[in-house]
Amino acid sequence: MATSGIDNSGADAGEGRVKNAILIAGPTASGKSALAVGLAERIGGVIVNTDSMQAYSVLDVLTARPEAADLARAPHYLYGHVHPGTAYSTGAWLRDVTRLIEDGALSRRPIFVGGTGLYFRALAEGISEMPDIPRQVRDRWRYELKEQGAVKLHGILLREDSRAAMQLKPTDSQRIVRALEVLDASGRSILDWQAARGRPLIDRQTARFFVIEPDRAALVGRIERRFDQMLAKGALDEVRQLASLRLDPQLPAMKAIGVRELQAAMAGQSGFPEAIERAKIATRQYAKRQRTWFRHQLGPEWQRLHPGDDIETTIQTLVANAT
Repeated sequence: MATSGIDNSGADAGEGRVKNAILIAGPTASGKSALAVGLAERIGGVIVNTDSMQAYSVLDVLTARPEAADLARAPHYLYGHVHPGTAYSTGAWLRDVTRLIEDGALSRRPIFVGGTGLYFRALAEGISEMPDIPRQVRDRWRYELKEQGAVKLHGILLREDSRAAMQLKPTDSQRIVRALEVLDASGRSILDWQAARGRPLIDRQTARFFVIEPDRAALVGRIERRFDQMLAKGALDEVRQLASLRLDPQLPAMKAIGVRELQAAMAGQSGFPEAIERAKIATRQYAKRQRTWFRHQLGPEWQRLHPGDDIETTIQTLVANAT
């Protein structure tokens, strides 16, 4: 079994703080969680969620979080710990990982698994610190977005921070509001904040990087079957519970695949077969975007895995390459 450890002694001891980390990235429905659990059992590791949607509570089924049987097989962290009324960010996730390090939770070998590319990048490369946004500033720009729309806010940003505005589409409401919030709260462009990158939390020299590249046809089949299973396991109940919270529809949790589609069907705006098919199409499109991002953004240190349906063989490959 490989050793693990946390580097708290500064730059002399390495680039990052966590040694011997294992990173497993991959598109939705590619079998990442099963691989991580099997690997954690073999090497005595702990699993850290590296997927933005799986951090939210309520959406256990719709975000395909590990089930109770898997949670019992190995320690899991940062799953379902964020209220869906919170706009959870990459920076917030990184701070949560930092707390796990400081609390000693990652003294056993950590396995970071998920599908959010920006989380992996922040973990391995560091991320710029962003200013705290006062509640009144956040509320102000959300109100302005609702009243004026993204295009008009983009015009405001173009006038106040043209460099940032020119990098955004006029319809990209979330990023436009974020840029305006940062400018309002700090008096500095979000680009200036982003330029000051922090240090990574992992030691890249001892880390192992894996990305799953499943066969496209097989992945489509897994997506189809998994959404049907989600419905059988209570996805509609989760959507009802989420609706009862009366949250801002622009919040990230409200944009989880399946939420809007099933809400529309429950409200009589579409039939359930149509809603289900639309959710499956959205999932396939999301998986395609993930595959494209991983292909172009992850460097040569990332070993490509082509697991097919043989999870046991892939676990053996991971164990052999991770020790």
